[in-house]
Amino acid sequence: MIMSLFRRRSNLNRRIVDTAYASIVTAARNPVFYADWGVPDTPLGRYESIGLHMILFLYRTRGMAGAAEGLSQDMLDEFFKDVDHSIRELGVGDPSVPKRMKKLARMFYGRMGNYWKALDEGDADALGDAVARNIAPETPDAIDRASMAGYMMHAAEQLKQVPDVELLAGTVRFPEPVARMES
Repeated sequence: MIMSLFRRRSNLNRRIVDTAYASIVTAARNPVFYADWGVPDTPLGRYESIGLHMILFLYRTRGMAGAAEGLSQDMLDEFFKDVDHSIRELGVGDPSVPKRMKKLARMFYGRMGNYWKALDEGDADALGDAVARNIAPETPDAIDRASMAGYMMHAAEQLKQVPDVELLAGTVRFPEPVARMES
């Protein structure tokens, strides 16, 4: 009987994480990012888009304690589990996966620091430059910096409007990107 209480809570938490993570992935897959704003429609480009949305979610939950801190950690775990799964689907052999995961984790946390700093300072130019440099390092001019930065700043503001209780229930709302969006 007591184990069923723990299992129920675990199942509820799983549903919350699944719902919130699905919102992040759905937002990251919006065709506008790829067709209009220059995000490469490649495995790495999709990783960057999902990572960008994950960073925006973590920006919203930073500094929150208790259940929100646990949700943030569970979401990070889900993100990296998804990345691991994707790497394996691409045919990377088991011995190489940990090394690639370390590299992708370093990339993610480096981006998070740069994006958060620009968001904190309200610096759309720095944010756009960081996004372009990270998403398309060989062709940063292919990225619509103004639209990406404007979207991220708008998304950060919109996520702030989601009440904590809704966020903890798995509600994550991102704005709809439009063909051209500036801050």
